[in-house]
Amino acid sequence: MTKKLVIIDTDCGIDDAQAIMMALAAPNLEVLALTCVFGNAAVENVCQNVLKVLSVCERQEIPVFQGCAGPLIGVNNPFSDHFGGDGLGDVIDDKDPQWKEKLHPEHAVNAMIRLASEYEKQVSLVALGPLTNLALAVRLDPRFPQKLRDLFIMGGNIEGKGNVTLCAEFNFAMDPESAYIVLEEFLCPTHLATWEYSGRNALTWEFFEELINQDAPSARFMKMVTSKCWAYSKEAMKNKRDVYFGPGFVSYDAYAMAACIDGSIVLESIECPVRVELQGSMTRGMLVLDRTSSLKKSHTASVMSKCDVAKFGQLLMESLRQP
Repeated sequence: MTKKLVIIDTDCGIDDAQAIMMALAAPNLEVLALTCVFGNAAVENVCQNVLKVLSVCERQEIPVFQGCAGPLIGVNNPFSDHFGGDGLGDVIDDKDPQWKEKLHPEHAVNAMIRLASEYEKQVSLVALGPLTNLALAVRLDPRFPQKLRDLFIMGGNIEGKGNVTLCAEFNFAMDPESAYIVLEEFLCPTHLATWEYSGRNALTWEFFEELINQDAPSARFMKMVTSKCWAYSKEAMKNKRDVYFGPGFVSYDAYAMAACIDGSIVLESIECPVRVELQGSMTRGMLVLDRTSSLKKSHTASVMSKCDVAKFGQLLMESLRQP
């Protein structure tokens, strides 16, 4: 079986870690590289988190590259405490003092461009954080998007339901200009797992307990990093995500990864042009769907709407049974 080649661009928080583990466990995927971007934590913490996940899964041979430390324009927004100050729940005591030596010296954006050129039309890019590295890549190499096989993004929101601002989802809100550039200029097949898609296709909290209590190093690691994190608290979610979607366990980034691994997991999607709002005082960073083709754009995106939750849950279970 020919494996699908993948680059994972990540701001490695807990759900990114879950998505990365899902990719590492997938027999049909070969992860070429992990590129790091600011988002859930400072980019230095993101790099350390990625290296930790690879260590837990005994996959340290996969190269890791440090990328952008802030948005394309403007100043850094303060980092979210959604997954703790370090992005992995603030519970890891044995941090590696030599972590910088384990990174590849090449900048993440240059690595992306090089790999896409080396494996033209073969690489699936899975973007799990703010899209800054991707926007910079197309600025440095305008042909970069057409060298990709396809693009999977976790980000955006299609109903104006925000999770960091009133109307915007976290990844797009952290760098709206980059999100705008990517969705305007990446003409490769593009698939979006939005905040609403994740929230509406939640698993149960009982499933979550079963997931993290499996007898394997990855499951024990996930149990540890979620142990003190309010984002994985059934009670804390009652006044946040549950207001919009009802109770349930959601591993956001894993939805985009699952779609890359097995397209049949996405049961329904909306195919239409999209655009990111940059100007609104309350809607900046919001994703807009153009279902009537009013924008006269030449290309569309596939916006996921319904998930095979049983298949998705199985991928999650398998991902925490490694190494």
